[in-house]
Order: sequence, then structure tokens, then C-alpha cells
Amino acid sequence: MSIDYELVLNCGLNGIIKKIDEHLKVCDKSKEIFYKTAKKCLSAVIKHSENYADEAIKQAGITTDKKRKAELLKIADVCRNVPQNPARNFYEAVQSVSFISYCLTMNPLRLSRKQQFQLGHPDRYLLPFYLKDISDGAITREYAQLLLDCLGLQINMRVPNGLSCGYMVGGRDADNKIVQNELTDMCMQVVSDIRLVYPAVGLCHTAGMDEKYLKKACEILSYGCSHPAIFNDDIITKGLISYGVPENEARNYIHSTCVEITPVASSNVWVASLYTNMVQLLLDCLDREYENLNELLDSLFKKLDNIIKKNFEAENETRKIREKHSVNPLLSCLVNDCLDRGLDIEQGGAKYNWIMPSFVGMANLVDSLFALDEVIFKNKEFTISEFKSILDSNFDGYEGLRLRLLNTLPKYGNDIDEIDQYFEKITQHIISECRKYTCMHSNGRLIPSVFCWVMHEDFGRVTGATPDGRKSGFPLGDGSGPCQGREMNGPTASILSSTKWKHQEFIGGVAVNMKFSKQSLGENSVDTMASLIKTYLSRGGFEIQINVVDKTTLEDAVINPDNYRDLVVRIGGYSDYFVKLSVEMQQEVILRTEHTI
Repeated sequence: MSIDYELVLNCGLNGIIKKIDEHLKVCDKSKEIFYKTAKKCLSAVIKHSENYADEAIKQAGITTDKKRKAELLKIADVCRNVPQNPARNFYEAVQSVSFISYCLTMNPLRLSRKQQFQLGHPDRYLLPFYLKDISDGAITREYAQLLLDCLGLQINMRVPNGLSCGYMVGGRDADNKIVQNELTDMCMQVVSDIRLVYPAVGLCHTAGMDEKYLKKACEILSYGCSHPAIFNDDIITKGLISYGVPENEARNYIHSTCVEITPVASSNVWVASLYTNMVQLLLDCLDREYENLNELLDSLFKKLDNIIKKNFEAENETRKIREKHSVNPLLSCLVNDCLDRGLDIEQGGAKYNWIMPSFVGMANLVDSLFALDEVIFKNKEFTISEFKSILDSNFDGYEGLRLRLLNTLPKYGNDIDEIDQYFEKITQHIISECRKYTCMHSNGRLIPSVFCWVMHEDFGRVTGATPDGRKSGFPLGDGSGPCQGREMNGPTASILSSTKWKHQEFIGGVAVNMKFSKQSLGENSVDTMASLIKTYLSRGGFEIQINVVDKTTLEDAVINPDNYRDLVVRIGGYSDYFVKLSVEMQQEVILRTEHTI
């Protein structure tokens, strides 16, 4: 989630402490301990910042390098002022954002798994400081870019690999005005400048946005960077509004880690809670004979409904335990409406308390349903029992059948209505079922997602062979798009298939991966990539993420990992260093269809 960075920059922590003091004057006795603890935590952050200032002064007294001495004295001055006071300039604003994010990350109650926070929309809250400094001649664009690059480096120093941390740019603000400015460009430029796994940058594209920003994103992607990801601002805003978020707040959201959407400064949302292995549900249904595919689908939906209910109840119970035994007073100072309610975020103080289950292996499920319909119900080649035995043997002795299932039958991702219809039918059922549940605490909703993070590998490892021709142990599909290597009719057909179902209500996240050949890039490739992305967005696509890398490069990286330590690839909503992936995940990325543009 993302905290209220505007509050930190414009009021400072001392300003928040004053607000707490006002609450203490009139609050119930039962809320005093919350306010006093919150105030103590803010004071600790201020002391921590002062310690940095003291250390800078100490080092300045030792160094004989005049330039370094001046830098250290500047650092001391900045750390004396922020984050305890309002930022006075762009440098202090960036430092304040970095420092408060660091302090939030180092929650002593959760050191075993550090918290992570997205940085919201810096091209909005940093813009006034940037414009004033530029106007006053106090800073150059180049120096401002350096500070943003340093912020990106700091993220990589504090967030472990395999997670995600970054920010979003673009979109429309609370007044419905398009956000497109120098910082929009510069915050994306950080990705190209530092070439590391973080920050995870999302460009929120909206109708009417200047084309240069999408082309800038595509240009960075064409260098082989795995960011920015492109989000559909218009669709996401409509989705948030459909869940009761006022329009002005619905225009201020963040991708929680990968693609999960949460309102900025107001959220205690549990994303990807829990994951459901969709193709395993299908395998569990193959325990008896069915008259037709519709009867099988009815059985599948009953199992799906039960798992949604079971997971919801489990997560709600966990929330009750957290409410009883856990607190997060520092975070509560920076999330609406904790201070106004006098409630810690763990006790329901946040404005939005959603749970977002994620449904993994959707493309495998769709392809498997079509295969079962063809082989079992239409052609009657096998009974369910016979086919299940073949799957249980991992196609032992039936390699010809497996290859026919895998390579001959139509697959999701090729603009074939007959198979794509299953994706829409299943997603609509998920939406309707999730709408039945209300979580504890205010605005507690169950909001679905169809992305995977790394769970397509984890589930794939424990899932047997499937009717789509996938062998036991291999990763499931990597998101909401087609399975690895199965889109055979080009990128446009893949995009058409991926947008035949409605993304709008899957605010929990939709991730569509595409891979383009780096060797095939030509003079017009950036324009072509931008056109494909715009087609996806115009058809209601939620988010699209792109890898520009050659299969030969990936294969060589498997053999010679030391030569590719900096090779970053997009996985299932997040990015990671290719050579650090498991063998199975490396093969999954390699097998993704490589399009030419």
C-alpha cells in the first residue's frame, strides 16, 4: 500500500503530532493509549533522523575533502528538518519520502519479513517542490534526476529480491486532469538509469494523454528493461468506483506490489489472500463421469464456491487474530482514517479493509476445459476415468496424445471465440461469488484478482499433468494471458483473446505478459509496441507488461549465469533477476511466445 506522503511533506511529523495532541484533549480514555503510542513512534522517527544529522556532522569534521564536507553538512541540514517538519525544497521532499518509507519498513514487530510500501504518485506530490526549485534556479533538471535515481537505488538496498517496490506516474488526478509533466518522464527514466530490479514503475495511461509518455515507456522497455508496466487508468478508476470508492479517491491508487490496486493513503488491503489453484480444482472434479461439459462446469463451480468461502473465512479469522494481538501505530499515523477514529490500522482504522483472493492457472483451466470437451464429450475417445488414469501417469505411454492436446487443439490466446468464451464465463462467476461476502471492519469487501506473483511455479510444482497437455510439475500460466508459448497467431490475436472478458472489477489485479524479440527490433518497433498497447487498453485491458529479450540470450544465461547477473525479466506481475530464478521458472520464461515487431 501507499501512505499519505502529501501529509508528511506538507505538515511534517511535528504537524501530525499536533493533530494527535488535539485528539488527546477530547478523546475517550480508551483511546489514549493509541494516541500516546502513535505520538511516541513519530518522536522516535524524528530522533532517528536527528541521529543521521549528528553522524553527518561527525563525518564532516573528519574529512579533508571540501566537496564531501559540503555534502555532509547539506545532509545534516536536510535531516535536521525532514521528516519532522514540512519539506522546504525538492531535495528535502525526496529525502523525506525515502526516510519515512525506510522507517516504516523496519517495523520491529515484523523483522522476519520486512514491510514494504509503494511510493504513491511522486509526479504529483513532488511536482510543487520541483517547479518552485526550477523557477528559483535552486536546482537543475539533471540534479533532480540524480536525486530520483538515488531514491531508486535506496529502494533496491532495503527491499529483498522477489518482492516489489516502486511507484506510479501519469493517470488523472482528483480534479480529473491528466497528470503529465517533467517528473512523469523523469520517474520513468530512473528505470533506464539504474537498470536494477526496482523501482517497479507503473505508467497509468488515460485517454487523451500525450503520446510521448507511452512512447517513452516503450523506448525504455525496448532497451531490455522490465519496467514500466502499463496500467489502464480509465478502467481501474471505473473498477474502484464500482466498489464504492468516491471518484476523487478512485483516481489516486497504487499497484500494491505487482498489479493489485489499493487506494492511496487509506488502505489496509490484504492482497493475494489467498491463492486458488484453478486447474487443481478441475483435476479434483475428474472423480466421476459426466454427461456433458456443462455438468462438469457445474461441479467445478461448486468446488470453486466452496474454496472461495473457505479462504474468506480463514482470512477473516486471521484478521480477528491480528486485531487482538497486533498493532502498527506508526503506520496508523499516515493512513486515513486511523487518527480521526482513534483506531490502529490493525483494529480497523483504515478507510478500506478489503481482502483480494487471486485465482491462478486460468489459461490452463480454459485450455483444459476445451480439451476435455473435444476428447471426452464430443469425440468420446476416453471416459473420464480412463483419461484421469492417463493424467495420473503423467502421460506415460501416451506422448502422442499429449503432443496432440498441447499442439493441435486450439488454445486461449489465438482469438478463437469457441475457447475464449470459457475465460469470460469463469471470471464472471468469480465476480458474482466474491460479491456475496463482506469482510470485518468498514468497507470490507472481497475483491478478486487473476495474477500469480510466483504462485504459478509453486502450484505447478505440486500439480499433476493436466488435460491441456502440460506435464506434471511444470509451472502454470503466468498471469491472465495465454499459457507459455501457446499464442500462435501473433500479438494482436493474443491481445484480442485477453480482452474478451471484463477486467474492470478485477481490482485485485490482472497481469498480461508479452515477450518481444530484441533482435527483431527495428526503426518503427517502439511505435508498433505503443500501438499494440493502445489496442489492448482501448479494449478494456487492465495492465500489460513486456519483456524485450531474445530466447538465445536467456538460454545462454542459464549456461553462463555470471555473464548475466544484471539481466532482469518480468515474471507474473513483478520483476526479478533471471539468473536467480529456479530452473523451472527460467524455463517458463524461455518458453513464452517471442513475438516480432
